[in-house]
Amino acid sequence: MPSLVTERIESVKAGLIGAVGSAIAEFLVILARSLIIPLVINHNQEIIAIDSLECLLQLAIGAIGGFLFGVTYRYIIRDDQNFHLNDGAVLAFGLVRGLALVESNFYLAGLLSLVVLVMQSIICFAIARFILDLAIARKLVKPFKG
Repeated sequence: MPSLVTERIESVKAGLIGAVGSAIAEFLVILARSLIIPLVINHNQEIIAIDSLECLLQLAIGAIGGFLFGVTYRYIIRDDQNFHLNDGAVLAFGLVRGLALVESNFYLAGLLSLVVLVMQSIICFAIARFILDLAIARKLVKPFKG
């Protein structure tokens, strides 16, 4: 049985990998929102300016959420290959974060925008999960054995 310190180190590693994965996903969302979506929705060539403070705040929030997801995901998956648990973890974290965004923007946005907010959160955690699964498969992080 691994020691408590070893388990904590593995959890921190999983958290850091989750944070990086989620921050990368958030960055891609920021790029998509500022470059691609205005072209599709507005059919014009205007690019939305990115506020650097807002961008850094969104990346930080994404990284913190990704860290918590990484630590939790390591304990959820354990040794078995239960895909319902794996997918459920992504969906749970994505829905909680996405629905919190919906709640704070409910009166400011249309239905499509609210759906995009929820999907964006789910996709970010799915990317973090993919990176964590790669790290576990390559033995960079050991799954929790409990």
